[in-house]
Amino acid sequence: MGFGWQELLIILVIVALIFGTKKLKNIGSDLGGAVKGFKDSMSGDNPSNDKTVDDDNGKSDKKDPLE
Repeated sequence: MGFGWQELLIILVIVALIFGTKKLKNIGSDLGGAVKGFKDSMSGDNPSNDKTVDDDNGKSDKKDPLE
């Protein structure tokens, strides 16, 4: 017992009337970006996770929260 295409179409029309097509486009692009970011972080291909090291003294640029 699942949803048929008629029920899904009705639900889609109701959601489009409530949120508007522009808002749905923004939600879709935000959700796509979140999924892409999650996949990148799970695969380990994201270079932004690397720590930046200062050449002068070898310390990280990030501050220690205990200092």
